[in-house]
Amino acid sequence: MKTLDQIAAALQGYDPQALPVEQVHAFLQALVTTLPATASEAVPLFEALDRVLARDVVSPIDVPAHDNSAMDGYAFNGQALQAPNETTLKVVGTAFAGKAWQGHVQAGECLRIMTGAILPEGLDTVVPQELTRVSDDCITIPANLLKPGDNRRLRGEDLRHNEAALTKGQRLTPAALGLVASLGLPQVQVMRRLRVAYFSTGDEVLSLGEPPREGAIYDSNRYTVFGMLRRLGCEVLDMGVVPDDPVQLEQAFSEAAKQADAVITSGGVSVGEADFTKAMMKKLGDVAFWKIAMRPGRPMAVGRIGQAVLFGLPGNPVAVMVTFLAFVRPALLQMMGCTDAPPPLLKARSLEAMRKKPGRTEYQRGVVMRNAQGQLEVRTTGNQGSGVLSSMVQGNGLIVLHHAQGNVALGDEVDVLMFEGAI
Repeated sequence: MKTLDQIAAALQGYDPQALPVEQVHAFLQALVTTLPATASEAVPLFEALDRVLARDVVSPIDVPAHDNSAMDGYAFNGQALQAPNETTLKVVGTAFAGKAWQGHVQAGECLRIMTGAILPEGLDTVVPQELTRVSDDCITIPANLLKPGDNRRLRGEDLRHNEAALTKGQRLTPAALGLVASLGLPQVQVMRRLRVAYFSTGDEVLSLGEPPREGAIYDSNRYTVFGMLRRLGCEVLDMGVVPDDPVQLEQAFSEAAKQADAVITSGGVSVGEADFTKAMMKKLGDVAFWKIAMRPGRPMAVGRIGQAVLFGLPGNPVAVMVTFLAFVRPALLQMMGCTDAPPPLLKARSLEAMRKKPGRTEYQRGVVMRNAQGQLEVRTTGNQGSGVLSSMVQGNGLIVLHHAQGNVALGDEVDVLMFEGAI
């Protein structure tokens, strides 16, 4: 396990007082380690949503198990097609899904068949029933309508026996749960839930239920952090609000580090704040304090206390959510062993001009929508102050203005990062 100094030494031009966003990602990728393979458990499918696979899911069967019909219609041997003439076939029975039809179809004959029903031996083509003319016990297929093999699902065309259906590191989506169920597997092996402890710091922070007092604010950060961690599938340990008291801070950090894989705090890392929190981080762990070239969310602390990874976030509510989405969430997913690609940045046309100085990355709260032509457009939510919590409710994504980027003119294309359930 590398020390923070070793990680920093590997980053060219590392400057903790003006750290670009790209270097934050590189630093965190080197800092965090994935849970060991032994940290896994078998869970039923109903408990597996959003969990990370600890090993490949290998198909025990061919899917589908037999050649079958892709639609309701009539099955026959494709060699019977009389191109360029119509084809007339005699109907000799009906095949239903769920059981094999017993019988034999001769030349010049066909079988009425339902979607999903097994194709009997020798039959390889299905004509949709609505495309035929039916007369007595015969059907007529128009000329040049089909070719042999049409509307047939082949055995194993979805998955082959012993093929990996899902791979280690994937997060289990609703579609993935259905895929596992289609293989007849009642449970999957997943990584255990990541344990994350979190608390807010500061004498000015009130817990819900406390009476208001002059100069104090109610703690919103614990609830947004709780929500973001739960949506990520973490086991959350809420440690409340810790005042600016060295004894209580040391106890909170020590207890959190003993119980959790990661510890998240909000407040106490900005220049000019009471330095009890920073001093305790330094005392108990290997911690770096950054001024990130970004807005909002400039101050941040990262490191380790014992075996737990520490993320010290700023105190402003919007800055907490932006730094969590930009840095903490990817790091926690890495710890879980998740190998899914990060959410893509989308292109949208800006509906307003935005002032931006090169030399820092800015994350503006935005409302992304489609215009009448189906193109993505975006406008800001208005006031972009880091304490304007309502802007995170009004917005559905972040407008990402990159480090070297300057002012944005009306109509310019910008990158947007959608919240999509993360916040």
